[in-house]
Amino acid sequence: MIERYTLPEIGQIWSEENKFRIWLEIEILACEAQAKLGRIPESAVQEIRQKARFDVQRIQEIEARTHHDVIAFLTNVAEYVGEAARYIHYGMTSSDVLDTALAVQMKQAGERIQEKLAILVDRVRQQARAHRHTLMVGRTHGVHAEPITFGFKLAVWFAELQRHQERLKAAIQRVSVGKISGAVGTFDHLDPFVEAYVCEKLGLQPAPISTQILQRDRHAEYVAVLAQLAATLEKMAVEIRHLQRTEVLEVEEPFRRGQKGSSAMPHKRNPILSERISGLARLLRGHVTAALENVALWHERDISHSSVERVILPDATITVYYMLEKMRQIIEDMVVYPERMQANLEKSRGLIFSQAILLNLIDKGLSREEAYRLVQRNAMQSWEEGGDFVALIKEDAELTQYLSPDEIDRICSLQRRLKNIDLIFERLGIG
Repeated sequence: MIERYTLPEIGQIWSEENKFRIWLEIEILACEAQAKLGRIPESAVQEIRQKARFDVQRIQEIEARTHHDVIAFLTNVAEYVGEAARYIHYGMTSSDVLDTALAVQMKQAGERIQEKLAILVDRVRQQARAHRHTLMVGRTHGVHAEPITFGFKLAVWFAELQRHQERLKAAIQRVSVGKISGAVGTFDHLDPFVEAYVCEKLGLQPAPISTQILQRDRHAEYVAVLAQLAATLEKMAVEIRHLQRTEVLEVEEPFRRGQKGSSAMPHKRNPILSERISGLARLLRGHVTAALENVALWHERDISHSSVERVILPDATITVYYMLEKMRQIIEDMVVYPERMQANLEKSRGLIFSQAILLNLIDKGLSREEAYRLVQRNAMQSWEEGGDFVALIKEDAELTQYLSPDEIDRICSLQRRLKNIDLIFERLGIG
């Protein structure tokens, strides 16, 4: 029986050994179900269970001649079982084995990814909590906007990763479906009990309806969810790459003792892990296109999807798993420079308070257009001439008719601007 505690590592899930092990379990379980129906002798099932084995190299030898993987597998198993092998695969078609086994493999891989994602979510939560009040500037269009905290930025990632946990759980459930329904899905030579029995033992649900195959919208959704997760990892990586730029240098991914950044320039500390994640996310997006192309097949089945899936499903799951591990390393050991964050925040000379001044002028009775004109006039002078924005508005006689210097100082307090950070963290459940 394929138990949860024997779940292989992510790469081993897609090995020939694991694949054939699942195939064999499906065939034996189907024989057990047939025996319960009285279709084959119980003694034959016991003999099959006792003797059934396979040899990967031998299967490959047979397949080189037959050009059919399932027939090669069944031939090899029969070499171990003997006479009772005539009951194996009774009434079944190849895809009954292939698609049900593929569902098990996708479920196994998905569960491994869930475990790795949960670790990353926890690390992001920890860092968000640690930097809840680490001040930095928020940027929109790459330009200084208003103050935030680094913990707030991490909390955004935390919430997004939690949504991916929900999506992944649903996608795994959607692909955890098997079929033992025969050549075109009508159970012509099989009792539906066989399908129900096999699926229950494998931890799958029977497909409510299938043709010769399980429909590939399930697989396309699964790959798309993996690509969505990869896109978020890329989003995180791109942010870290920007924050590590020399001109910014607010956050840096770990740089290990003995690591080299450049063959030419010994000073270099490059965000290579983040760049790697960005590149791999592109690969995942390409796999989504291939998975969607697999949905439309001829009639009750063709095999144009098969060759594609042999590439994209192992590759997508292993790649995402790897990306999650690399991002965990980055988040866990990244170097944060609060003093650089403070220095960069101050580089815009108080312009980050422009909206606060605008709204307070509106509260004093000015129209939005008039208040905007007064604030922008001083803001543009600060941009173009380099003056301090807060000092400029204190010297603006027209503006100070409405706001006193003390009021301006109170409005331009960083802590007042971030008064709801703790509330946001409470809403996310980040203690």
